[in-house]
Amino acid sequence: MKVKLFCLFCVAVISGCATSPTGQKQLLFYDRSSMAAKGEQSFEELKQNLEVSRNEAINAYAQCISQAIVSVVPEEYGYAPEEWEVVVFDSEAVNAFALPGAKIGIYTGLIELADNADQLAAVVGHEVGHVLANHSNARLSSQQMTALGLMVAGLALAENENQQAWVAGLGITSQVLLILPYGRSHESEADLIGQELMADAGFDPRQAAQLWVRMSENASSSTPELLSTHPSHDTRISDLQAAQDEYYSRYLQVVEAGQRPNCVKP
Repeated sequence: MKVKLFCLFCVAVISGCATSPTGQKQLLFYDRSSMAAKGEQSFEELKQNLEVSRNEAINAYAQCISQAIVSVVPEEYGYAPEEWEVVVFDSEAVNAFALPGAKIGIYTGLIELADNADQLAAVVGHEVGHVLANHSNARLSSQQMTALGLMVAGLALAENENQQAWVAGLGITSQVLLILPYGRSHESEADLIGQELMADAGFDPRQAAQLWVRMSENASSSTPELLSTHPSHDTRISDLQAAQDEYYSRYLQVVEAGQRPNCVKP
């Protein structure tokens, strides 16, 4: 039994190996259709449990930005622009998200905080970046791998009098070294994918860093980066500023071609 379970663990690791858009190694155990189904189900539940905004001007603004972003998603990802569903939730929360299955949710609190369309586009691009990079799949797969690894460890230590202490220790280690770093890595990767998408869509990529300046100014608390699933505000701003020159030239090409979206904040 122990040998079979260990073999299963090894097969799962090998078969699930994949590479993200920026070249990061990741485990993906779920196929696209199953992830899309999970995303669609979650989105429907959110629409039932949260108040959907009926403000026509705000919805038009969110649609304008979101459609511009998804229109430049490369065909290789398998998403057509018309597939994406965009919903604005009437909430003071400063938040947005995108889910597998081409779903985008934007909270009115974020729309209010972002100074302009470029800053809101930075968040929409970032969230779409999570979907393109299969980050939800990777997070679920990591959790599955952690659970399977702990099961293998538990059986291997079945005859050890310190079994419970060992398994508890493995649980803490897996959380700190696997789950949390993946979170920060995903956030940083989504930042860069989003910055590229917004530039190609005709939004100023320099505003991505400016948005996080706004975020840091409005943050009620700060969690140390070491134990956070997100990069610190300073790290995020620095990384976005370091990448913005490359994307700014692409943005200028879109502007010169007269293709900058005319999305006006209500």
